[in-house]
Amino acid sequence: MMLRKLLLPLMLAVLGTAPAVAAPRGPVKPAAKSKKATAKPVVKATPAKKKRPAAPLPKGRRVATRAGKLVGASLSAYRVPDDCSGLVRAAYQSVGIELLSHGTLPGENAVSAIHRRAQRAGALHKRTPKPGDIVFFRETYDRNRDGVRNDGLTHVGVIESVERDGTVVFVHRGSSGVKRSRMNLGFPGKRSQGERVLNDYIRAAQGGERAKLASELFSGYASVSRL
Repeated sequence: MMLRKLLLPLMLAVLGTAPAVAAPRGPVKPAAKSKKATAKPVVKATPAKKKRPAAPLPKGRRVATRAGKLVGASLSAYRVPDDCSGLVRAAYQSVGIELLSHGTLPGENAVSAIHRRAQRAGALHKRTPKPGDIVFFRETYDRNRDGVRNDGLTHVGVIESVERDGTVVFVHRGSSGVKRSRMNLGFPGKRSQGERVLNDYIRAAQGGERAKLASELFSGYASVSRL
């Protein structure tokens, strides 16, 4: 027994201590990725573009449009006389203007009263007119029935458009109702050129005189922008 205890350390010294064998490991699994939800970008809805209200037509265009719509119509719904001055007044009512708000003078006709208002406002001119301008004519009929051309301003209308060749289209209340007529001051006294009408008749033949064209009895314009 004593011998065994002495031999055991000797044998261990000769043989050496055996290394510890590590236990085999299994395959290393990659670390699981974190399953964090990817935030999706928030797409904001584009608000629908609001349609801008259409810009109102210029004053002159509105007057001209009203006059054009009255062609062939009755003036009775507008509380104005059924004559040339009534047509112009009805057209101007569309922009809130009463052309006879200042009244008439004793013995003065409505056409002269409108002309007086335009003169006071500095609106009278003889340039190329614009839509909505007023056009004045003189001696279109024998107002006082004395057989003499002494009646002054007797007729009025509203300019609807001006064509490229200078022909003016105007709306007025004639003997046959509200209608369109044409006038070209570049050809005074000339009815037509080929098939194109330049000037309409505005005074019927009377007392041995031939009928008169618009360009022959033209007196002037009044600017809508100043009335």
